[in-house]
Amino acid sequence: MPNLKKLILVGGGGHCKSCIDVIEQEGQYEITGILDKEELIGQKVLGYEIIGSDDNMEKYAREGYTFLITVGQIKSSSLREELFVKLQTFNAEIATIISPRAYVSKHTDIGKGTIIMHDVLVNVNTSIGENCIINSKALIEHDATIEDFSHISTSAVINGGVVVKRGSFFGSNAVSKEYVETSINDFIKAGTIFKGNL
Repeated sequence: MPNLKKLILVGGGGHCKSCIDVIEQEGQYEITGILDKEELIGQKVLGYEIIGSDDNMEKYAREGYTFLITVGQIKSSSLREELFVKLQTFNAEIATIISPRAYVSKHTDIGKGTIIMHDVLVNVNTSIGENCIINSKALIEHDATIEDFSHISTSAVINGGVVVKRGSFFGSNAVSKEYVETSINDFIKAGTIFKGNL
């Protein structure tokens, strides 16, 4: 078995569990442990121990570990942004994870810290920014742009030429009209048809 890079996850909630499954399937990293609240240290998430809190990020960054932010994002991207900026301050290596069950066109760009979950389809000439969540069964169509710190939720459809602005949440089963833009930090409710902000 090849030597895998050692990965530390930041955040041990429900989204973390989904990320663990994708990381295990991808087979590029060995999960060393999870950072979460101090009172949770010693507990386990799917067999992986919570080994410290956010205060330990700098220590592990100095030791050469790679990180992935596994805090979820619904109402706001602020915590994920804050953690990402801290890791950058520590010159930490930040992973990009792509499920082997996803299809990602070779004609697309994906930023660091982003995770592409199971059964996602990313079509040609797309751009996905840093520290994004592209959740299970989402569809990102041609020429779309997903800016940094955005979450495209389960089974959402981002149609051709759409721009999802920084920090936005696009809810489960929501569908966009083609060639429209969200606002920065927008919140698109689950199951809606998004026709743009007029």
